[in-house]
Amino acid sequence: MQPALDQWIAGFRPRAEAQGIAPSVLDAAFEGVHYDAEVIAKDRRQAEFSLSTADYMARVVSDTRVENGRRALQQYGPLLAEIEARYGVDAEVVAAIWGIESSYGDIRGDFPLIQSLATLSFDGRRGRFFEGQLVAALKILQSGDVAPRNMTGSWAGAMGHTQFIPTSYLAYAQDFRGDGRRDIWSDDPTDALASTAAYLRNFGWRQGQPVVAEVVLPAGFDRGLAGSRKSVAEWQALGVTGASGAIPQAGTAVLRLPGSDLAVLTFANFTPIERYNAADLYVIAVGHLADRLRGAGPFRALR
Repeated sequence: MQPALDQWIAGFRPRAEAQGIAPSVLDAAFEGVHYDAEVIAKDRRQAEFSLSTADYMARVVSDTRVENGRRALQQYGPLLAEIEARYGVDAEVVAAIWGIESSYGDIRGDFPLIQSLATLSFDGRRGRFFEGQLVAALKILQSGDVAPRNMTGSWAGAMGHTQFIPTSYLAYAQDFRGDGRRDIWSDDPTDALASTAAYLRNFGWRQGQPVVAEVVLPAGFDRGLAGSRKSVAEWQALGVTGASGAIPQAGTAVLRLPGSDLAVLTFANFTPIERYNAADLYVIAVGHLADRLRGAGPFRALR
């Protein structure tokens, strides 16, 4: 496959140059790049990947992740408080995304990003999407925020502590301390956490408001109402009650029934996280992990 990839790169270069990428940046970025069969294998397996709701939550919001998250909040509490003050995004939510995306920075991915994105652009299921990410990655290199050898991430091109894709990086990454670089790759998570807060703020985050609340449905409840949006008072009038106390009075809420007998109401802050990752279970997990970091217990339906 290498000759074919080399031919693809040769055809790609003029398209990249037309979007402002300098030939010298292209030379440095593609030096030693080869076809990565492991990346394609992982891409092919994604379509077959699935977990039950209970298994997903047990993996993503495990007791270990909660414990590690509480330690991270202690260690980085002053930083997260600064970020919350500047962007108006709750510290526990930023920490929850950090925990789910990279286990609080422990697993950031070590795939060479240009190689992964070139392979996926050439031979992936979503070539146009990944070519757009490849151009964005080259713009990041051209800006000087990171050197090609240090631009690593997941097999699919997500980078840093909170796994930004290159286009999101260009739009929302932050130089929080003003040192001239937006560095989401180093061991210091400052810029990555600030970037995540900036992203959520941009999509309408409401500080101090909930994402999700577990509820209990009465006997005979019409489950066809799943996906409907009503005021909390309207849900309560239908017999819906909080699983662990009162339902937050936070405007309208959507009822979601993700499986395993779990029923939740989701609020306006569901949407900004959904822009980060569109999977309902991911958004529910972020909101739930944030609540666990604040001291809440596990979902009762999944105990």
